[in-house]
Amino acid sequence: MVRAGLTAERVVEAAADLADSIGFDKVTISALARGFGVKDASLYSHVRNLNDLRTRVALLAAGEFIDRIGAAVVGRAGKDALVAFAGAYRSFALERPGRYEATQMRIDPAVAARSSAYHRTIETTGAMLRAYGLAEPDLTDAVRLLRSTFHGYCALEASGGFGAPRDVQTSWERSVEALHFLLEHWPSATNKNKDEQEQGGERWLTARHRPAPAV
Repeated sequence: MVRAGLTAERVVEAAADLADSIGFDKVTISALARGFGVKDASLYSHVRNLNDLRTRVALLAAGEFIDRIGAAVVGRAGKDALVAFAGAYRSFALERPGRYEATQMRIDPAVAARSSAYHRTIETTGAMLRAYGLAEPDLTDAVRLLRSTFHGYCALEASGGFGAPRDVQTSWERSVEALHFLLEHWPSATNKNKDEQEQGGERWLTARHRPAPAV
């Protein structure tokens, strides 16, 4: 890399590439400066500090992540959308490990609120799950389930954690199919709460009209 034409965008893009090569947690101002062939101080006119750099990488990665997912699910619904969403998620996580790790970074809520990438992620994920007839609070529960499943599977696959001879791709497809089945038969929290309230009322009525115990 050369110093000429150094910009904030180039610095952040280079940091994201470096993260893919050595890991997001290993990206430092010094490591990035060495790649550009400059002193650390030269980068501080483009980023404030290491946290600022990592936050910018996280936002860049989030945009690329949802771009890939959005392109995969456009025009799809139900199982087709879920399969496309899951496939795009997995391919990004495995092909761009540093960028993917950056998307897991917890950033300032105010910064996230100004990010179009985060808003598009919420909208895209919500639209896919609402096609299954889900609404809050079930929607949040379903999002957490999908994220936990996809993230856990990709992390184990990337680290070589699956040692059984069963084909990893086949297991992935079966896992997504199982998630589709669950989403179609989701146990509604709203209905559950309503049933519990009705049952509670029935128990109260029964107790109210029960003969007083003999004394």
